[in-house]
Amino acid sequence: MVRATPSLGFRHEIAVLYELLTILLQKPLNRSCARLMRTDVDVAQAFSHVRIIISSRTRGEPSVLAYQRSLATRLKLAINAFVMPNAPDHVDKPEPRAQAVLAFLAICTIYLALPRNLVVGPIWLLPTVILLLLVPTVVSHRVGKRSLNRILGFIINGITTSALIGSVVLLVRLLPSHREAPLQLLRSGGLLWLTNVIVFALWYWRLDGGGPTLRHQQKKFGSTSFLFPQMQIPHDERAEFACTHWRPRFIDYLFVAFTQSSTFGPTDAPLLARWAKVLAMIQIFISLSILVLLISGAVGAI
Repeated sequence: MVRATPSLGFRHEIAVLYELLTILLQKPLNRSCARLMRTDVDVAQAFSHVRIIISSRTRGEPSVLAYQRSLATRLKLAINAFVMPNAPDHVDKPEPRAQAVLAFLAICTIYLALPRNLVVGPIWLLPTVILLLLVPTVVSHRVGKRSLNRILGFIINGITTSALIGSVVLLVRLLPSHREAPLQLLRSGGLLWLTNVIVFALWYWRLDGGGPTLRHQQKKFGSTSFLFPQMQIPHDERAEFACTHWRPRFIDYLFVAFTQSSTFGPTDAPLLARWAKVLAMIQIFISLSILVLLISGAVGAI
């Protein structure tokens, strides 16, 4: 770059940096740049006066020259905050999917352990369908086919939910016949109760914040559908509890589903979204139905 005078040279550099930062500002503001703009008042003030500096006619006074040099440095820092996604405070680790895959495999195992008279269709049907759908679901996530991954996720969740409801209905029809031994009935009810927990944990994980893929893209703190305890910690105290950039994982949704099935209501994570409240009512109704059936069977066996 050929500079007629130092002042004009810095002014031209500022103009180029400003145009670049203007383009970058069209992207979602990441945490590094957001913190930089909030905490460094000089950066915010300098950026607001960039157009004036670019259009002004300076004569190379030392104070103006120093200010322009400082402004160029700050603009470079702001640009680096945009183009360096691996900054230490940037939440860029993708949400692990292995936990959700293990949850689906657990449903397959539980389904195979159920008595045949509590299974809708052949006993091998549901595990086979789940495994066949898991493969394209994982592959579509790996290759970046987000829409396909989301559709397959809804399909596999819907199938497991339908199988769960069908087994509970069969349990209701089986109870009056007294053909099952009390211990066998208790075992079947416990397996269905556990399946209920896993199935609705997968729904919460799939739907909260638009799904795991969108949550990873937006990198928002906390959740939009559940009020987890980490979200209730004051902003200036989150570093003390190591939850500055906390986001829920599948195990958090599993805990929410487990406590709701155990206490018939939310415990440490109140529900915020209406869809979460509807799903919670369905989950609690299924859990309560299983519990009532088990108690009725135990009383009838006495």
